[in-house]
Amino acid sequence: MSDTAPAAPQFADLGLPAPLLDALNSLGYETPSPIQAEAIPTLLAGHDLLGLAQTGTGKTAAFALPLLACIEPSMRATQALILTPTRELALQVAEALQRYAQNLRGFTVLALYGGSAFAPQFKALERGVQVVVATPGRLTDHLRRGTLKLQELKYLVLDEADEMLKMGFADDLEMVFDEVPDDCQRALFSATMPPGVRNVAHKHLHEPKEIRLHSGAKSSLDTITQKVWEVANHHKLDAMTRLLEVEPVDAMIVFVRTKTASMELAERLEARGFAAAALNGDLSQQLREQVVERLKRGQLDIVVATDVAARGLDVERITHVLNYDLPHDSESYVHRIGRTGRAGRQGT
Repeated sequence: MSDTAPAAPQFADLGLPAPLLDALNSLGYETPSPIQAEAIPTLLAGHDLLGLAQTGTGKTAAFALPLLACIEPSMRATQALILTPTRELALQVAEALQRYAQNLRGFTVLALYGGSAFAPQFKALERGVQVVVATPGRLTDHLRRGTLKLQELKYLVLDEADEMLKMGFADDLEMVFDEVPDDCQRALFSATMPPGVRNVAHKHLHEPKEIRLHSGAKSSLDTITQKVWEVANHHKLDAMTRLLEVEPVDAMIVFVRTKTASMELAERLEARGFAAAALNGDLSQQLREQVVERLKRGQLDIVVATDVAARGLDVERITHVLNYDLPHDSESYVHRIGRTGRAGRQGT
């Protein structure tokens, strides 16, 4: 009788087209976060969505990937609009969209925010962009001037809606809803659900599916000592070698972003005399289990892993977790470092 837990969903299980899956693979994404696993199929099915999720849970990919699956790159009209409270978040979301759309020929995205010149934005809008990421104030400026047309809009996202309302953008949001087509699909994400956000959702979303993420992961961090060591990229391996010489490491998980990096770093550590092995999504389930079993038995001291190993891996020996590459979001970070300091034990 087997007591193995059901396999976590993979991006390939969520209904995304091949060009997006290829992009995610090249970026080192392997396992969707909980918000992605729930939101992506919901949005691909055409439902409006109300998502209660903190910053850092991976929600950008949760709305960006279905959006990219639905737009038509050959059509230059604006087909998707994403509203964010700040310039920094607008730029961050626009950059994420470019990464995910690396295999979509002809794709364009434009960030619109206050404090920047109008002229370059006018030119870009005249040429035509499929996706606009904007702060509410600058967006309504363009709507009043008639420089942004939303007749072809298929997809509207409000990211961090609670922050936008706190910053006094309620009237701007109402103007946007007045301008978008009635049949436009809508998604609203918010870290909290105050009455203002609930009212916007009730008034402007059509029978939305509701997703709530309860993040309890952070409570386990009390037993984990966190340290940061700033080094240049080309000095990482030497720094790690020195760290292994001075830290009282029993067993360590080292996290990298890509499958290739996991293989390369494991080989380089082996060449330096460490008992190391890679753990990534290219290994069969049987080989993965063998690596974990060797770690448990003390035949391995270092496992170099991608985020696929960050979920569910529980080995008592792990005293240290090293983020050799930084994760894409804070939720991944929490899951990664939670591989140590388990069941009340201390970890670093």
